[in-house]
Amino acid sequence: MNVPLIPTDLLKKSDKILFIAHLALGDYTYLQNCFQAFARAYPHLKLHLWVDEVRRTSDASQWPHLKKNVLYDWLDACDFIEKVYKQNYSPELFQASIREAQQEHYPIVVSLGTLRPHFYADLAREISPDGFVLGLKKPHGLQGLIHWFSYRKLDASLDPDVADRASAPHISDVHADWFRQLAGVDIPPAGRIPFVHIPGQFVEGAKARLHEWGFDGRQGKLVFINPFAKTRKRCWPVERVAELITTMRAQPEWRDACFIVNAVPQEVDNVKAMLARRQLDRTELFSANENFFQLPAMLAQCDLIVSVETAVMHLANAVGVPVVALMRQKTPEWAPVDKANSTVITADQRRDWVKAIPVDAVMHALA
Repeated sequence: MNVPLIPTDLLKKSDKILFIAHLALGDYTYLQNCFQAFARAYPHLKLHLWVDEVRRTSDASQWPHLKKNVLYDWLDACDFIEKVYKQNYSPELFQASIREAQQEHYPIVVSLGTLRPHFYADLAREISPDGFVLGLKKPHGLQGLIHWFSYRKLDASLDPDVADRASAPHISDVHADWFRQLAGVDIPPAGRIPFVHIPGQFVEGAKARLHEWGFDGRQGKLVFINPFAKTRKRCWPVERVAELITTMRAQPEWRDACFIVNAVPQEVDNVKAMLARRQLDRTELFSANENFFQLPAMLAQCDLIVSVETAVMHLANAVGVPVVALMRQKTPEWAPVDKANSTVITADQRRDWVKAIPVDAVMHALA
């Protein structure tokens, strides 16, 4: 049994702990299991979470969008996280959050920032001048020397990559290894499958939407298609979505299927135009524009999910619905973790974007 990086007696006598991380929905989909396992292992420790905003800006026009990060809806519903710092999207609010955190006098601060880990080493020590500070630290090299003064502020450090890269670890394995090293928390493979507890009102809301569309009395299956991700490299063209629906409808097993096409808010008009142009029947546009839980609630009602590599793909595993994931070759560690419920299609060449995946490849996977 390896000795935890955080001293065991400190874990036992402390009353709270602060984790610092920059989180997208996909990150939290897997880290949530680790936080829950940690909370169960140390139930006396109040778990606080600092969600850093990497898009922090002085441009006030961007603040409303950054403030409405749907991840906060999910975090607010987690009963094992007591406090969340989420006002970090402007330089002024960032400094105010630091002052607020300093007043907590955290005995333990853990930085899980993989981007610019030296910055988060500095931040962790600024928040807790006298506490035990642990952070991720890139292996030595020129960059390591440049950030030597930042890393010196850590009482203990953790390599963000697992020791055995040859084993092609999933991101959930990497996260589990972090928590094993930092606090001796063991998370078995079965405990790494994502989960989401959907409040009842959102389940009812999804059912009501299906009723409005006339999908609740359907004969065929309900298929959810998500072609959008944060970067263009991971998106699939909306015309390809229309082609997939038409091709699936030509097959006997999908003839009576109903389709939901997901769109991020800025792409809603684009998808509306495509649906009007193609005149696809039993096909509706969906966008979770009010609350995070609208998305998993709708996903849970479906029989199949087809998604590019983004949060929808991971949430499919969380709600236990079979998923066909469209991915590049460059990020195998982010493939859906529940292999029994997942089919992964990757672009042929390592340099290819997701748009290089043809409809035929999806049809072959469905067959």
